[in-house]
Amino acid sequence: MKIEDTLWLWGQAPGSHHIAFPNLPGVNRMTPAEGAEYFGIPNVFSVVMGNQPAPPFDNAARELSGCRQVVWSIIGDKSSDRTDDGANDLDEVLKVSQKFPNITGGIMDDFLNPVRTAVFTPEVVKGFRDKLHEAGLSFWTVLYEQELRPEIIPYLELCDNITFWTWNPEALRDLEANVQRVRSMMKPEQKLYLGCYMWNYEADCELSVADMEYQLELCKRWISEGEISGIILCSNCIADIGLAASDFTKAWMDKNRNLEV
Repeated sequence: MKIEDTLWLWGQAPGSHHIAFPNLPGVNRMTPAEGAEYFGIPNVFSVVMGNQPAPPFDNAARELSGCRQVVWSIIGDKSSDRTDDGANDLDEVLKVSQKFPNITGGIMDDFLNPVRTAVFTPEVVKGFRDKLHEAGLSFWTVLYEQELRPEIIPYLELCDNITFWTWNPEALRDLEANVQRVRSMMKPEQKLYLGCYMWNYEADCELSVADMEYQLELCKRWISEGEISGIILCSNCIADIGLAASDFTKAWMDKNRNLEV
């Protein structure tokens, strides 16, 4: 297996990050499919942000039909309010997965917070997992460093794969310890993927190249050691606006993609 095989792009609607983070420079036009091609990433998450894309998802799925694997959000980001009252996109994802066999899973974004867990109990989430498994799809969730608390364990136990994200770059200094905390909450058969941001979303400012390099080099080591199963890059929404961290990441991908791990 090569590093390239472990890479995923966090795909969202072009321009959606600029709406939520006004300090982002330039104009983002790159689609998830274009982002995957630009970075040379074979696998993509298609995640609803600000209620986009809206179902039915056929056109968006068609654009991603050349990707090796696509995991679709059944619950979108926190600004996607169509799922705030207990609704979800699971049925739409199941429908579109029947037409596009490269859709291999469903993910819950911005989920393990008190607002959403108050609506979606573990019993409800178990229903999500069971429906996905019946369709032959895997079940994923997003987990942030600030959510590492015991009460999330009943939710984590229901997932096949966990994606772990460090929202605040200052917390990267605790990344190694935090990954071990996540591993302590997981079952042996579950897989862990590390999400890497190319922008400081906490402070809405540029992420340093040093912070980007630190994340990616740790990921490379952890993949070779079997600690994590892959890298998720966020995202196409900031890949074409001239960020130094994005340019560094492109060069890092080109240099390391054929490395055997």
